[in-house]
Amino acid sequence: MKSILINILTILIPLYVVICLVIYFFQERLIFFPEKLKQDFVFGFPQPFEELTVRSADDNSLHGILFKAKNPKGLVFYLHGNAGSLNSWGDVAETYTSLDYDVFLPDYRGYGKSEGKITSESQFISDLQLMYDQVKSRYDEKNIVVLGYSIGSGPAAAIAAANNPRLLILQAPYYSMTDMLKHTYPFLPPFLLKYKFDTNRYLDACKMPVVLFHGEHDEVIYYGSSVKLKAHLKHSDTLITLYRQTHNGITENLQYQQALAGILQ
Repeated sequence: MKSILINILTILIPLYVVICLVIYFFQERLIFFPEKLKQDFVFGFPQPFEELTVRSADDNSLHGILFKAKNPKGLVFYLHGNAGSLNSWGDVAETYTSLDYDVFLPDYRGYGKSEGKITSESQFISDLQLMYDQVKSRYDEKNIVVLGYSIGSGPAAAIAAANNPRLLILQAPYYSMTDMLKHTYPFLPPFLLKYKFDTNRYLDACKMPVVLFHGEHDEVIYYGSSVKLKAHLKHSDTLITLYRQTHNGITENLQYQQALAGILQ
């Protein structure tokens, strides 16, 4: 029996080490799923928009789209999820332009027309700050709403904490990526993660009101993440539970749209 156990451990331990090494060195491929677009790709959105670019610190072109409302009251700075590109994510803009808000969606490095590769959390946040600075030159911060969905929720909280927007909205946020790892893969050591995205820590530093939206049936980022984040909100901040809502499709959820209209008005 002892020899059988030793033989099993002899197989499992090296396998576990290999799995850990793969996760550490290839985690960008496990977290980010970009769709790359050619630089001459023509977007076919039915509403007015403007393509914007900014040069990163290491001279990569970062691309975003500014969707325009007829009589804008302000701007929604929208950080999208971990898959696709603005070719599909641009469809969310109409929900906000219909409420008289311009919408700016940046594509992360390697997504859409944005150049380069994501290599670190600090680089990721730095890129977004450059994009935020660009739109901040056009809009007063008191009229800017920062919004992050799924993987974009942690970076959105980081941008809000480092700046002074009017409001922060998080859709299906995680408490932190470390917490997600412990919840989903408890057998893996947290030190493997290069991308912590500590939403909880960023919320502690936020000075503006914060609203969380989370589907009670979210199968990707567990609903308890927002319940734990609620403890980091101020007295005027809010957690809104979207009943029967899964991870995808929050923007199209009628309950979300009704609550959003009240919040932005």
